[in-house]
Amino acid sequence: MLVNGAVITGKAASKGRTPEEIEQIRNVLRGRFDDLNAEYESAVAENQKLRLVEIGDSAGDDQADSGSKTAERDAATSLLRTLLDRRTQAEHAMQRLNDGTYGNCEGCSNPIPWERLEIFPSATTCVNCKQNRERRAS
Repeated sequence: MLVNGAVITGKAASKGRTPEEIEQIRNVLRGRFDDLNAEYESAVAENQKLRLVEIGDSAGDDQADSGSKTAERDAATSLLRTLLDRRTQAEHAMQRLNDGTYGNCEGCSNPIPWERLEIFPSATTCVNCKQNRERRAS
């Protein structure tokens, strides 16, 4: 099975992961975390630049200008929150790997299908538990 560029065999889905498979998974998750961290740091820097420009360039703004700046600020803040959340998920997945619980659902403890982990390596729940959580939240 290919998980974001690393070959993961069927045995990796069970408790009997080999050290090589664990290291492959760890490398995938570490790479994901590092990419998200770099993207987050870049977004923070861009957000700070945006705020500095906004502070120095607000004289004479009409309602449309103010609205545009507010929309840009909201979009930047939303991006930061999303990146931080995704980075935290990758970090949590690495911790679960270290604990030996990676690949098992936090809700029902059943194995998470590798097809799901292939698409979303930071997944902590199976599809059924995820759907149940989303139904309860809405």
